Amino acid sequence: MREGRVVEAAERGATHIADRVVAKIASQAAREALNGTEPGAGGRHPGGEDHTPPYATVAVHEDSARVRVSVELGYPSDIGAQCGAVRRRIAERVRELAGMDVPEVAVTVERLHSAHTRRAGRERVL
Repeated sequence: MREGRVVEAAERGATHIADRVVAKIASQAAREALNGTEPGAGGRHPGGEDHTPPYATVAVHEDSARVRVSVELGYPSDIGAQCGAVRRRIAERVRELAGMDVPEVAVTVERLHSAHTRRAGRERVL
């Protein structure tokens, strides 16, 4: 490019953000919404993606991303409010950091944790 020459958008090319990058943004945004662990905490799936809740998968098409996120929540709690906060935070952060619209965020609650299960190390409260 010569100095002073305006380059049209079609000549500059395009930026493509990988699905796994958007998934990491969504996972971190879910952690932020739930006041969870810091980035990088937890295990990793063999493919490299974050595989400790909350973890996300995405489908990116042009300038939009559809997100599925799995979370674990404390119980008793307002599950609906927490899921709503996760949806809003993911849409906000993906828009801010990746410049994509997020028309859909599906939140799956994988597990509920009560104070009883954390103390006893059990999966279920009897």
